[in-house]
Amino acid sequence: QVQLVESGGGLVQPGGSLRLSCAASGSIYSINYMRWYRQAPGKQRELVAGLISDGRTNYGDSVKGRFTISRANGKNTMYLEMNSLKPEDTAVYYCNVALRESTNIGREVDYWGQGTQVTVSS
Repeated sequence: QVQLVESGGGLVQPGGSLRLSCAASGSIYSINYMRWYRQAPGKQRELVAGLISDGRTNYGDSVKGRFTISRANGKNTMYLEMNSLKPEDTAVYYCNVALRESTNIGREVDYWGQGTQVTVSS
């Protein structure tokens, strides 16, 4: 079994910064990709940023140049550095990890974090 624990959300003023963390633990053999999604009230969940195991990244158009996804060296923890935050960034942010468990390395499994609230408001 694998657990994802998110942290780092909160209330910040427009133009401010926050860093979200997502720590994966358990019987992990390998991680194929790590992603951040967000969902605002009344809206569909959208992809914010993704990080593939080879280091390639991709970002949603609305956050390009402001957000950075990264992974701690040698660890199963990823981050989302959010700068120049805007009120429209307000949402619940979820981490999503596709991985192979030590008990069944032939199968890729998706896991989701519990979500963390980010509110951008003055």
